[in-house]
Amino acid sequence: MQSPRIRLPFVLLTVLGLTLAAAHFLVVAGRQVAHASDTGVATQHGSGDSRLSKAYRFERGGWIYVHLEGVPYDIGYQHGFMLAPEIADAFASVSLNMTHSTQRDWEFFRRAAREMLWPKIDIEYQSELDGIVEGIQARKLKLDRDDIVAMNAFEELPGYYVPWLNEQTKAAEAPKLHAPEHCSAFVANGSWTKDHQIVMAHNNWTNYANGERWRIIFDIVPDQGYRMLMDGFPGVIASDDDFGVNSSGLMITETTISSFRGWDPTGKPEFARARKAMQYAGSIDEYVKIMLDGNNGGYANDWLLGDRKTGEIAQFELGLKKTKLYRTMDGYFVGSNFPSDPEVMKEDTTFDPANPASSPNARRVRWEQLMKTSKGNIDASLAEGFISDHFDAYTKKTGADHRTLCGHGDVDAEDDPIFATRPYEPIGAVQGKVTDSGMTKDMSFFARVGHPCGTNFSAAKFISEHPEYKWMSPILRDMNAGPWTRFKTGEQNPAVPNAPGGLTVTP
Repeated sequence: MQSPRIRLPFVLLTVLGLTLAAAHFLVVAGRQVAHASDTGVATQHGSGDSRLSKAYRFERGGWIYVHLEGVPYDIGYQHGFMLAPEIADAFASVSLNMTHSTQRDWEFFRRAAREMLWPKIDIEYQSELDGIVEGIQARKLKLDRDDIVAMNAFEELPGYYVPWLNEQTKAAEAPKLHAPEHCSAFVANGSWTKDHQIVMAHNNWTNYANGERWRIIFDIVPDQGYRMLMDGFPGVIASDDDFGVNSSGLMITETTISSFRGWDPTGKPEFARARKAMQYAGSIDEYVKIMLDGNNGGYANDWLLGDRKTGEIAQFELGLKKTKLYRTMDGYFVGSNFPSDPEVMKEDTTFDPANPASSPNARRVRWEQLMKTSKGNIDASLAEGFISDHFDAYTKKTGADHRTLCGHGDVDAEDDPIFATRPYEPIGAVQGKVTDSGMTKDMSFFARVGHPCGTNFSAAKFISEHPEYKWMSPILRDMNAGPWTRFKTGEQNPAVPNAPGGLTVTP
């Protein structure tokens, strides 16, 4: 898998090419969405195709709800066919981000997907990925297996594999890359919550270009394993910001581990393990076992877990060389991209826990404040407020920035070397989700697109004020906050309550 690093002049040409390609994909996606919307409130597509007979989609609260059901290939085909415009649009965003940040061309990622990742993916998920490819190709989009597999690894390839490869090959003039630092989350139970049930909340931190597109609610009914309700990204088989519940009562979320280093090229892709764990794990122990099997170090996370059946919660810190499992029947676990276990911190990261100005450490302090002042009262309503919080525990001032639980990097003049952010970088909390034991029993959760606090983001205004991010112009767009909206498995399009199988789209 060794490949010489692309020289900078060629990289600029490559990024320009990807920028033009991104614009093309965005135009294609826009045309197809417009075509679907122009046909009315609900449009049926492929109703004569048995592969689509159990699938449907609708929009509510800024989210696209998609129901997928069947054998792995059929689930993939439904996914690709129904979300083809959104997948093309998402591909334009992630491919430009990946090539720009790493100074590698897209063929590099296609080759990594083909030679390193694909052979390690379980046959079940290979079949689902191939189904996605055939589904999008049925909608006349020219993406192939290598594109879709690389896209599924858009978190682990640029942030974990490429830095490792640069170090292994001693690549000259390699860009400074960091494992991505994403998300704020907590899980609590016992005497800490209002009804002594489990409460879980999560907001997804990523760049606004990708984040504005992270607005799919997947209701998946596989022929094997548990039913799943999760948020997700178009074209990706895992939630990838990893928030969801399954029909066994498992509640799942995570935050990444800052300053992580390491990669095992012989391991299984993280996106495939995360999907498998959500689908097949009926307990905390089973979840841990699946994630450890073939651990490649990619997208290294602190997993926050809850089991509605037992009332137990856990934090599973999954490094590459070291791991640690914490669990309790009465307590809480919080995540904001800091490693908790001293051995994980030492062996798998370069994290500095003594820097109070860094985003992970400041948010950790804020989490501890909120947990302690809210003991015995934590419920879904408070959880929504927690992940919308704008108090900076370092400056001790209220005002959104990169250190607040609801992050807004675009308004922050500071950089953060530990958190790998630059001044005014358009990165932060792009959506939020909340659930509890009762909602999990009903297989439901609340979700909000855009900043959980409700603030809107204007792309044109931002680019005008910060031209250093003009390279994002083809993919950066307005990110408007929607309402907190409850989603449940088996929902139908509210505009067409008894809509038959096939694709339904609401304008």
